[in-house]
Amino acid sequence: MAISNMKAEFQSSIEEVWKTVTSLENYSWRSDLSKIEVLSETQFVEYTKEGYATTFTITDTDPYKRWEFDMENDNMKGHWTGIFTQKDDGVEIDFTEDVTAKKAIMKPFVKMYLKKQQAAYAADLGKALEQ
Repeated sequence: MAISNMKAEFQSSIEEVWKTVTSLENYSWRSDLSKIEVLSETQFVEYTKEGYATTFTITDTDPYKRWEFDMENDNMKGHWTGIFTQKDDGVEIDFTEDVTAKKAIMKPFVKMYLKKQQAAYAADLGKALEQ
């Protein structure tokens, strides 16, 4: 199991950050995705640019405060928690991923991979919010 946390602040409204992060229709700001397929109100599949699919099942939604989901693909399974906090000068996001590699050979690399993905996500989000 690997746990990775990322915090970042943006000079945007909490409504704009929430809308950008949680939209399953407007994902063009994400540099790592080719598409998102919505399966139901609580389940969707993200496809990387290489076509690799990860299924997400939303487990908790508290608008402008918290969004959580379970995630699974051929290589891993885990849980993602996103906390959104209004600050005087913008919004803080606090995202935590708790992931278990399904293949023993991948276990040593999971945390490093998560950190890289989280950094790219924060950079993409900053650009999308016009930081």
